[in-house]
Amino acid sequence: MPIWTKKQKEYGLNANHRWNVKLGAVRSGKTFQDKEDIIPRRIRERAGKDGLVFIIGVTEATVERNVLRPMRDKFGGNLVGTINKNKVWLFGEECYCLGAEKINQVAKIQGASIKYLYGDEAVKWNKEVFDMIKSRLDQPYSLADLTGNPEHKKHWFKEFIESNADIYLQHYTIDDNDFLSTEFKENLKKEYEGTILYNRYILGQWCNAEGIIYVQFANNTDLFMKDEAVNENGNKINFMIISIGVDYGATKGETELKATGITPLFKEAWTIDEEKITGLYAPEDFYKAFINFYKRVVSNYGKVTHAFADYGALGQVLTFGLNRWLQQERIPLQVQDCIKGRIIDRIYLDTMLFAQKRRFILKKCKYMKEAYEQALWDDKKEDERLDDGTTPVDDLDASEYSMFPFYDKFMSNIGGY
Repeated sequence: MPIWTKKQKEYGLNANHRWNVKLGAVRSGKTFQDKEDIIPRRIRERAGKDGLVFIIGVTEATVERNVLRPMRDKFGGNLVGTINKNKVWLFGEECYCLGAEKINQVAKIQGASIKYLYGDEAVKWNKEVFDMIKSRLDQPYSLADLTGNPEHKKHWFKEFIESNADIYLQHYTIDDNDFLSTEFKENLKKEYEGTILYNRYILGQWCNAEGIIYVQFANNTDLFMKDEAVNENGNKINFMIISIGVDYGATKGETELKATGITPLFKEAWTIDEEKITGLYAPEDFYKAFINFYKRVVSNYGKVTHAFADYGALGQVLTFGLNRWLQQERIPLQVQDCIKGRIIDRIYLDTMLFAQKRRFILKKCKYMKEAYEQALWDDKKEDERLDDGTTPVDDLDASEYSMFPFYDKFMSNIGGY
């Protein structure tokens, strides 16, 4: 029999409303109880009744990572199946698993009657998807369990939980998890101190972003800048993945290339090389410059395994031509469209890695250093980076393109949340 924290006991007793919401800090115990007790119990209570069961997260991949995999480890594959064409068998019921990050998911919910919904990271969902879900909880026994981390104060989800809807709301801080050691909690607080992640991930507060973005880096630059890509024993790092990010920077006539080395188990990310390409007037000049950069990275650090480029109108044309050149040169690399995601999530990834001392930049990469030092929040927008030409945003974009496809791996492996 699991031993619950005080907050988890309260939830088990009181979370019987149409909407049952847990918001707050990471590692605070918000979701452990859900996978051990709440989800199985809700599904079994409604077995055989009209309506469908939905398990919804930001993406289908995060549903697997955050919800299904832990339950499968606990209950086994007979009770917790694997996703196949948006469906999965859970505790004898056929359930639907969807990502709610994009508006095109609305069509998959239209017309459905939802008897139970479990929502992971609901604050990150597309609002229109959530609005459609509200109209689908149409049975007298329909209810939803939702979890999330707070973001900015004008967020649509904050407006929802402050509305007159039938909501049971719990707020969590890092100190609500009695099973984390005091030492771990104190170290995490120190790592995030001075950033918006402290308010959101430690205190579980809604707060607006302002000022310097990468505070940990700006205040401790020497800690993250390295002469060579070597481990703590002084041995050269054998990177598991080397990924090149490309930002074409059409408006300024500059193209940024960033090479990121990722260590085994996605423990660390290193910016190992960079190139700023200017003054090119023909695509062929760019292709040659890219191949020279590629060969330099391979020569110094090993095989380049991935490359991701911006996919704007110009980007599509240049990437198509670049891939043809790579084929002609017999270079075993296919440049793919980048995964942009939300800028705030790209920022969170770097910020988390800095906080956990898992992000490093070689000293020769001066443009990357300047970009992290100068990056500011846009005080006219919510959770957006200032992008008015006064700071080197393109360098950050190129670096993030090289890393963001592996976001889930970084977050679910060593040190991830």
